[in-house]
Amino acid sequence: MLSGLNFTLLSQPRFRLLASARFVSVLGSAFGPIAVSFGVLALPGATPWDLSLVLACQAVPQLVFVLWGGVLGDRVRSRFRLVAVTETAAAVCWAGLAVLFASGGPIWLIAVLAALGGVTRALFSPALEGVVLDVVEDKGDRQQANALLKVSTNTARLLGMTLAGVVVSLLGPALALALDAVSFAACAVLFTALGRRTPDRPVRYKSSALRDLRDGWREFVAHEWLWVTTGQLAFVLAVVNAVAGLLGPMLAQEYLGGAWAWALVMVAQIAGQIAGAGWAARLRPARPMLVATLCTAGAALPALLLAVRAPLPVILAGALAYGVMWDVTMVLWRTCLQREVPKEAISRVSSIDLLGCLALAPAGLAVAGPLAAVFGPGPIALGSVGLVVVAVGVALFSRDIRTLPGDPQLAKEMAPAAASSA
Repeated sequence: MLSGLNFTLLSQPRFRLLASARFVSVLGSAFGPIAVSFGVLALPGATPWDLSLVLACQAVPQLVFVLWGGVLGDRVRSRFRLVAVTETAAAVCWAGLAVLFASGGPIWLIAVLAALGGVTRALFSPALEGVVLDVVEDKGDRQQANALLKVSTNTARLLGMTLAGVVVSLLGPALALALDAVSFAACAVLFTALGRRTPDRPVRYKSSALRDLRDGWREFVAHEWLWVTTGQLAFVLAVVNAVAGLLGPMLAQEYLGGAWAWALVMVAQIAGQIAGAGWAARLRPARPMLVATLCTAGAALPALLLAVRAPLPVILAGALAYGVMWDVTMVLWRTCLQREVPKEAISRVSSIDLLGCLALAPAGLAVAGPLAAVFGPGPIALGSVGLVVVAVGVALFSRDIRTLPGDPQLAKEMAPAAASSA
């Protein structure tokens, strides 16, 4: 499935630095979800309510600050310096969490640092979308670049998750979070080096930040396929986050064997994502958003298999299939976004999209713990399956989703190959 990737992009020094920075950051970040979830559950007297609190505190600031992150990403002269600063701040937050887990709390201070970590993600993510466009200026290379970056980051996540289960089980969550902090610091260094190779943009502040945001909103709502997908992903990501951060670990503790088993499920999912990104690099669907939307339904697979208490090998197979489908969705969606939205508005539009996609995540995390404590995690996981199916079905009512065409230039390039193979 990786044969469709154009590895010659890695010969470009700036793209190689970008891919390296993302690899290092994601490698360490892969320790975070497992370390936080099992670290909180291991605290004396901790309950699912406590885990919901910490995860919600991490998610809420992303909603509060993500729009400001989008405005900053389009206004600053160097997006590279902005992301380097946010990665440095993230390193400090995760180092603090490592100290707190090593000392046993308190839970309120863990929640505060988790919230500050959420702020860094809110400022980082919209700017990163613009960084990709600043580095990959040729529109024809962007689907390949998106696929390569997804393969790189998913490979890093796969390695990180593989090590995370071992580190958390044998050495504890504190050391895992310390390694996460080191990776953020290294990523900041790489982004700083990348910024030195890239001239600053000629940004002039002719309008207020509020007007910039209004202009970004107009651009966002002008694309029906984009805001429909955002609404769909709001529900899907609420389910994904609740399963990955809360319901999955709880069920893994109940009947799969604990942190090591859940780490294997995450590894299977990421292995699927690597294959999915490689496959997506050579996909040229005539209706890319229709394919992307249908593939989103794969997010229901892990929750369904956990809810019926399927054996671990079956859950691993489901997680693998979900990973393939998810990264096909992400590569196709991101390529459409970069093609349809002007470069000068990409960070603001991305921030609005992120706000919508994450809008229900805190609520999902906040209610999943209490509901699981009352009804058990299995029934709540089963209910989340229905939520994903309904969200995908509603999105398919959009004509724009069903008919948005693929890149005509790429289609022309693929036509001779298709004719010769016939």
